Amino acid sequence: MIVLGIETSCDETSAAVVQNGRRIFSNIIASQTELHAPFGGVVPELAARRHIEAIGYIVDQALAQAGIALDDVDAYAVANGPGLVGALLVGVNYAKGLAFAQNKPLVGVHHVEGHVSANLLDDGKSPKACSVLSPPFLSLVVSGGHTILLDVQDYNTYNVLGGTKDDAAGEAFDKVARVLGLPFPGGPEVDKLAREGNPLAIRFPRAKVGAYEFSFSGLKTAVMQYIVKNKDYNAADVAASFQQAVVDVLAENTVKAAQDKGYADIALAGGVACNRALRAEMKKACEENGLRLWMPPPILCTDNAAMVAARGYYRLLSEPAGDGWDLDVFPGRMV
Repeated sequence: MIVLGIETSCDETSAAVVQNGRRIFSNIIASQTELHAPFGGVVPELAARRHIEAIGYIVDQALAQAGIALDDVDAYAVANGPGLVGALLVGVNYAKGLAFAQNKPLVGVHHVEGHVSANLLDDGKSPKACSVLSPPFLSLVVSGGHTILLDVQDYNTYNVLGGTKDDAAGEAFDKVARVLGLPFPGGPEVDKLAREGNPLAIRFPRAKVGAYEFSFSGLKTAVMQYIVKNKDYNAADVAASFQQAVVDVLAENTVKAAQDKGYADIALAGGVACNRALRAEMKKACEENGLRLWMPPPILCTDNAAMVAARGYYRLLSEPAGDGWDLDVFPGRMV
């Protein structure tokens, strides 16, 4: 089955062609980072307008790179939430138009489930193809809007074990980046600066809120207070120590959840899965506890349409008719 995926949930306009939920034929991503950088964050109205300008061209590029025509597409998958409502509407309405014109199935995809599905894709470049991973497994989804532990029982059953009680990990990264005067997007900048610092220089708090839950608001506040009280602070040490506090909690809680549920496989997903320290800490924790860790290549961790197409494929296997023409968007946060 050839699925054309569309992703416009935030500030990336993406279209991809994926075969059987595994093989990527194309994955085109247009970033809006430069557009939003002067504002220090994503401006929803600007994001929606840029999606409108880019979506047609991006879909054409995805088809061209895959070497297929619209007639070759068997179904359409589109992220319909969570995300920015205006941005989501651009992708959903464009996908509806294509599906209606071609008389092909249309399926809405939960953005978070899409991130998890990135672990199923084979980009043809990774040393170890992700295509051998299959449920059941545990997944940690970490991004600017989400920090969630998911019990993935099968391709279409995702159960939330726990999540953040306040800030998502990526949100905390962005806020600390602003305090440190780092440019947007803040997460990668903190990771970059942290490489020059000592992760043990400052003992920031690790919140204990439950075996499968997280809290980062207190950590964020502790960083801000430290900076206020120490005018001659070392920015690299602050970044490294903050980052270590985040990844310690993420790794500890995830490993515990996998052990409690009896899973041997952990799938890391979401934009923060690109973080160098998190990938290293998760790898170390899994090796020490006899667990297998799956991590998509960085390009598949950030928002992209290949993950949407992969998730859509498995939905279509159980629901061949897909969704109706009344498919709507939902901007909420949780699964």
